[in-house]
Amino acid sequence: MKALLIVDLQNDFLPGGALPAAKGRTIIPVVNALLDQFDLVIASKDWHPQDSIHFQKWPVHCLADSAGAAFPEELHHQKIETVLLKGTRNSDDGYSAFEATNLELTNYLNEKQVDQLYICGLTTEYCVKNTVFDSLKAGFQTFVVKEAVAAVNAQPGDEEKAWQEMQKAGAIIVHHS
Repeated sequence: MKALLIVDLQNDFLPGGALPAAKGRTIIPVVNALLDQFDLVIASKDWHPQDSIHFQKWPVHCLADSAGAAFPEELHHQKIETVLLKGTRNSDDGYSAFEATNLELTNYLNEKQVDQLYICGLTTEYCVKNTVFDSLKAGFQTFVVKEAVAAVNAQPGDEEKAWQEMQKAGAIIVHHS
């Protein structure tokens, strides 16, 4: 079975948020169009405590239960069956959806008989890339939907490098038609 995993499509990663991907809003219509193509749709969320060590590296963002941690209104989030919370302790960054603390993602996907995992969301060079790497390590055939991913581009060239690294690791880059 194939499943769609939406990585961190949250208000704080969109323009106007604490740590925005400049083109973040442009992926929302694409993600919405993908939802009906999958029997299983899951999503991850950064869900940080106020005192997270993560904020030594990054601006404060996606505080648990905050507006910044919420899905954007435009996202048809009613179709999401399960939400994975990551970065929930003050000692972890939670870059990968496979680091969720409320659910063991590999076991969950195996129980649902998922063998193909399609990944989209934010941001290309951090949480999407790390989720892709962990998906591949867990043995899932891993696809990344190019038009449904956006980068924060903290450093010039980060986005392109991330695409190359994901493809080299074995991810299949696909395009939304």
